[in-house]
Amino acid sequence: MKKYLAATAALALLAPAAQAEEVKLGIIFGFTGPIESLTQPMAASAELAMKEVTDSGLFLDGSTVTSVRGDSTCIDSAAAVVAAERLITADGVKAIVGGDCSGVTGAILQNVALPNGIVMISPSATSPALSTAEDNGLFFRTAPSDAREGQVMTDILMEEGLKSVALTYTNNDYGKGLADSFVQAFTAAGGTVTVNIAHEDGKADYSAEVATLSSAGGDILVVAGYLDQGGRGIIQASLDTGAWDRFVLPGGMIGENILTIGEGLNGSFGQVAGTDSPGTDIFKGLGEAAGFDPISPFVPESYDAAALILLAMQAAGSSDSADFKDKVFDVANAPGEPIYPGELAKALQILKDGGDIDYVGASAVELIGGGESGGNYRQVMVKDGKFETVRFR
Repeated sequence: MKKYLAATAALALLAPAAQAEEVKLGIIFGFTGPIESLTQPMAASAELAMKEVTDSGLFLDGSTVTSVRGDSTCIDSAAAVVAAERLITADGVKAIVGGDCSGVTGAILQNVALPNGIVMISPSATSPALSTAEDNGLFFRTAPSDAREGQVMTDILMEEGLKSVALTYTNNDYGKGLADSFVQAFTAAGGTVTVNIAHEDGKADYSAEVATLSSAGGDILVVAGYLDQGGRGIIQASLDTGAWDRFVLPGGMIGENILTIGEGLNGSFGQVAGTDSPGTDIFKGLGEAAGFDPISPFVPESYDAAALILLAMQAAGSSDSADFKDKVFDVANAPGEPIYPGELAKALQILKDGGDIDYVGASAVELIGGGESGGNYRQVMVKDGKFETVRFR
């Protein structure tokens, strides 16, 4: 028996050690297009999580993590698919943080991620249709569905005593999905939608759309669009003509760039994914130290998307999507040691030792059915040219 044990130990010493590797993660956001002012801090946030994991030296036997960026354009599905294919086939990424906008995210999922068996975690694709999309367990998101945002927006309007609205939405999966969710919730609460029309991004003149919205009337105008494109154009044309002077701003309209419209935006309000969990303050300090805006929309969710991918890899002991996709729920939810931003090394060690974690992160992640976040929102109002937080929901 002793001879057998000695021989086994000798063979173990001769066996090759697990090999460290360079694990590449794709980041596919609209670095050009209607939300380009939001995507640089989102990408920097995801890359902060990657750096934190690499610097720990604890990830998959000393493996490192490298970011590879691709441009989804936010609105051009064909371009997004080409970018995603390049990330996988040419760059060899193991998983994707993204997409960002709902339509391109769905296109990447169906045409690239599914055929190649690649995990995607989106920090900002919010269409309700993604909740039931065929994904073979490969798709997750750290931002809540617009089905929840429609209800939150309704609650705010009712509390403000605003019971009739005109509505315009960007003509794509995101805009239509949010508009449908909101109309259903608002009318069920007794509200009236006087008009509900789509607008196209990239136009030079939105006076016709504004005229239609104005003639229908309402207490306020809901603009379910993009802050760098059509949504901004609708607001500017409304202010220029005096058609509307107060607006409801859903998540795609909230960001520092929209404030450059000026004082005409004062008094407008809206909601965007956000939380006041303990991880938020921690992440704020980390983001500021790293040189990006940590409270810009979907920035905390981007850190969390990258972190969940890497922690699931550690839990599975593998960077292959087929191996770690079933670990994403495990690391995101209880039971386990709560993990906050800046504690990824701690989480990696716990997982390496065979323990359990409950990743709370920067956005209070809790995954539910369909692989999406349960959903928290920051209610904001524009006052003196700045977004002020009213409350969290």
